[in-house]
Amino acid sequence: MEKTIREQIFELADEEYKNFQSKLCPGNDNIVGVRVPVLRKLAKQIAKGNWREYMSTAEDKYYEEVMLQGMVLGHVKADIEEILNYVKNFIPKINNWAVCDSFCTGLKFTKRNMERVWDFIQPYLSSSEEFQIRFAVVMLLDFYIEENYIDRVLKLLDETKHEGYYVKMAVAWAISICYVKFPEKTMKYLKNNTLDDFTYNKALQKIIESLRVDKQTKMLIRSMKRK
Repeated sequence: MEKTIREQIFELADEEYKNFQSKLCPGNDNIVGVRVPVLRKLAKQIAKGNWREYMSTAEDKYYEEVMLQGMVLGHVKADIEEILNYVKNFIPKINNWAVCDSFCTGLKFTKRNMERVWDFIQPYLSSSEEFQIRFAVVMLLDFYIEENYIDRVLKLLDETKHEGYYVKMAVAWAISICYVKFPEKTMKYLKNNTLDDFTYNKALQKIIESLRVDKQTKMLIRSMKRK
């Protein structure tokens, strides 16, 4: 008899990784402990089979069960509108940064459908839900920090207002990547923005931590910190 997805997940569990991941995702007491590359491998297998049936019956009890659904959507072959419909149904299940970020990274079909996905993520930026906004911000930083979008991205990041820690950290992270890729435009933005102090200072910190920024620039960025 074929093993259920849940049985496969438990067979792939790693106790050491479970303890590590549980510390990174406080409040998630349903972590089994399967490493991300191992889950991605399982997701690819599911995507090659009857993935629609899997998505319609997939369970959400365990952290890995939710993460796996998101990963499967990154590998399926289907019309963009059909995939986005599944993505829309998945987004409300996101309740931690790790599921959010691994999900976004996998949505490589974005590169072939830039404007369509851009339009799709816009409403999430003005959501009241912390992880729905984080989803949209991480999609921006994964796929849209490039020449054709940088001005619009900086504007959207400035307009994204939410008190959630995971939103602020995502915005700061995105701005730091904007700086690495487009230093002049982002510097101009850093000198004139409406970011709250926490997000602004975190963005500076992440720029300073980047290995792609030289020492002299880091000194300048350090001097821009808000007291």
